[in-house]
Amino acid sequence: MKQCVWFQHSSTVPKGEGREQLPVIRLPASENPEPVLIVSPSWLNPGASVTLRCEVKPPAAGWRFYWYKAVPDISQRNYRYELLPDSIKGTVEDFYIIHGQRNTAGYACRAGRGNPEYLTDYSEQKIVWSPDSQPAASLRVSPNREKHFTSDNVQLYCVGKSASWRVKRFTNSWSDSSDCSDWGTVSESSCTINSSWSHLSVYWCESGSGEFSNAVNITIHNRDLLLVSPVHPATEGASVILSCKLRGENTLSNVIFYHNEKLVQNDSRGELDMSAVSQSDEGFYKCEYSGKVSPQSWMAVEEQPVSKDQHQDQQQIYSSLLHGDLCVYETIRGSGNSGKGQHDDSETIPDCVGMTSP
Repeated sequence: MKQCVWFQHSSTVPKGEGREQLPVIRLPASENPEPVLIVSPSWLNPGASVTLRCEVKPPAAGWRFYWYKAVPDISQRNYRYELLPDSIKGTVEDFYIIHGQRNTAGYACRAGRGNPEYLTDYSEQKIVWSPDSQPAASLRVSPNREKHFTSDNVQLYCVGKSASWRVKRFTNSWSDSSDCSDWGTVSESSCTINSSWSHLSVYWCESGSGEFSNAVNITIHNRDLLLVSPVHPATEGASVILSCKLRGENTLSNVIFYHNEKLVQNDSRGELDMSAVSQSDEGFYKCEYSGKVSPQSWMAVEEQPVSKDQHQDQQQIYSSLLHGDLCVYETIRGSGNSGKGQHDDSETIPDCVGMTSP
């Protein structure tokens, strides 16, 4: 019969460090409780609160819950775990709220009960993604746009203070994250996406010193027409230029642009030039050229940064890359007239990844 190990922790471990793990009893695998961590939201509006919830399967009463920050451990291609504040003694509640989170971060949980207390293993770590960059770790994309053709050479660069990096990807179809070495070509602090199939994924960097970068959504399409839009949120007052790209062509003219399904430009130009964007410019955009319609892209607009003094009175509000937990699925039809142009192939790609509802 397959058996599993439970662990007993020592109460003498200094605060902020992990607990000593000593195997004390073996249980049949069928009786081994498994913690499952749920995070909400999974895409963060920087500065908002994040709720962690830990479920033990099979359900039972009497558990205490311990909450951990998942810190990248590049040498082991894994994570190490550090107790979160106020979690040294565990919580009776099966949830834990983190206030004012701004950056991408990873979390895990475990549960314990009995006297002496026995602990389950750690849950699978979950990542809360944020579009906010930080000096210690930042992800850059080249070409700098959200959507790409399957034939494109897309490079991801990790920038920051660390000497070692790994690029991670999460795709709904695989339900877990993986390293660049599993799906791309690694070169020092960069990664080249190798893909011949259409998909939407979240990408981010993890540093050897334990930091997470901002996260970005990148869609690889097997379409012939794409909207060229910024991969990062635009700042209020900034200039943004949207254009339309046809596979194999460099410059287009007579392009039609739509904002939230409303026509905004229909003339001889090939670009939509917005000299000073505002919150009203946030939304979904798409383009049409020669009877073909591109997939839509979300453009987020974030407020101008406030001063340190102002920040104490007014929380800076951002729009995430995906407008919070908004999830819109595109169903792209095969050849045939859609009423606003003709789609050239058939595929269904979600406009968001990894969403969870509160």
